[in-house]
Parts: sequence; C-alpha cells; structure tokens
Amino acid sequence: MSDQPFNVLFLCTGNSARSILAEAILNRVGVGRFRAFSAGSNPKGAVHPYALDLLEQMNHDVSFARSKDWAEFAEPGAPEMNFVFTLCDSAATEACPVWPGQPMTAHWGLPDPAAATGTEAEKHLAFADAYRMLTNRLSVFTALPLASLDRLSLQRRLDDIGRRLPEAG
Repeated sequence: MSDQPFNVLFLCTGNSARSILAEAILNRVGVGRFRAFSAGSNPKGAVHPYALDLLEQMNHDVSFARSKDWAEFAEPGAPEMNFVFTLCDSAATEACPVWPGQPMTAHWGLPDPAAATGTEAEKHLAFADAYRMLTNRLSVFTALPLASLDRLSLQRRLDDIGRRLPEAG
C-alpha cells in the first residue's frame, strides 16, 4: 500500500451540505490515510449556514468549506482521485467529468438536509441526521482493509456501504 493518502471526492449537485459534511468528517476520521474533497455539478456558491453551524459545534475547522464546481477536479494539476462518491440522486445520474486514474466510484445517497422543512429545530435535526449517517458510513469505509481487497471486492463493499438504509446509519 502506498504511503500517500487516498484522495476521496464527494459529489452533490449544490455542494452546500452533504458533500461538505462528508469532506469534513473524512478529513477527521481518516487523517493520514485519506484526504477528502467535495464539489458539485451545479454549486450553490455558498455553504449552507446550518452545515457550517453543525461542523463548528462538532469542533471541525470550517476554513476549508466552500461550494465549488466539480470541474476543478477534472483539470490538469488537480489531485488524482482514488474514490469518488455521489451523495445525492441527481449527481448520481448526471454525466460526470472523466476522472484521471480511474477512481473507484459508488453512490451513497442520503436525504438532502438543505431541503428539510418544518421548524428550525427540525431543519437542524435533518443536518444532524445527515452528519450521523455520513459518520457511520465513513467509519465503515475507513475500516476497510484496502490493501488486501481486489478491485471487484472493494467495489462490492463500497456499493454495500451506499445501500445501507439511512436510518440504520
């Protein structure tokens, strides 16, 4: 296994909530082994304030957080990705750029907390639920024995993580 960390890109349409949360979580739980990035096919241009609030409450440094286009990661000189995960259904069905190096890909769909309705407390709860689900999935992902899995077995495991029911985390 390489001494270099694995690069992981999380994609959503707006790159304002789920993908930002995933980037922060993986950069914490996978420190030294993984380096996370996020982007969107149609970025909102700003990170959702509830995502920033939650990350700050969870003691994440939010200085990294910005809503950006996935084209940044397909340009020459961009970090080469080892894994690309889509977190929303619309990003999973869109034509993605060609990623150099043929990264492993999987769809890990989650409800969009930015689309939550109801009281302020219910909206904040939607973000907390997304954070919990992503933490659970990324904990399973970071525990995979990457060095000992062949590509097909790894793909099956990545797909299985994405098929986990959101309420089961």
